[in-house]
Amino acid sequence: MKIPAFLIFDLDGTISDPSIGIGRSLNYALSAFDYPILAEQEVSQYIGPPLDQTFRLLTQSTSQTHVQDLVNKYRERYADVGFAENVLYPGIAEALASLAAQGMPLGLCTSKPLKFAERILTLFELREYFSVTSGGDVGIQKTQQLRALLNGGAVGAASTMIGDRAVDIQAAVANGFRSVGVLWGHGSQAELTAAEPNLLLHSPEQLMYLGQRNGG
Repeated sequence: MKIPAFLIFDLDGTISDPSIGIGRSLNYALSAFDYPILAEQEVSQYIGPPLDQTFRLLTQSTSQTHVQDLVNKYRERYADVGFAENVLYPGIAEALASLAAQGMPLGLCTSKPLKFAERILTLFELREYFSVTSGGDVGIQKTQQLRALLNGGAVGAASTMIGDRAVDIQAAVANGFRSVGVLWGHGSQAELTAAEPNLLLHSPEQLMYLGQRNGG
């Protein structure tokens, strides 16, 4: 039986804007360990990459134990309230409903733990659209997550990864998937263009036409 080609979505910066919850949770962790907190306008650049990588950049710490302590502190607040501070991008729900109505298989691949991703999808009443979901954790790269989905037979080799950061495009390329960059999230047009996606989208409404482009 042929495994179908999926449209695989990133979460943060693609489906919803997590900047409030992530920013406040980052600062909760940073302040707990006496690091300077981030200004609101600084948060965007840290949305997308794995959390441990972000804390290494922010603190310049080389201690895995310390970085894990920061991650754990961040998740205290995120699990309590931060996940619910997400804001759904206008047009996303309608685009996902349209793709589902077309019979397009949809998946999710996010760097955040799956338990948080599931709560966010449920919060926005989007969980029903995704038949495949993959969450990350400390030390796990998105390239590895997509490879596991492919090698495990969850998604077909002609699948497409959709995201707002270069890491999404790079992970797709590394696994032989098509890639789509979206410009309403936290990656700049320069960042996404440099990663060379197959397609760049300017608005969520354009997502509903991807089902016509995705090969079987």
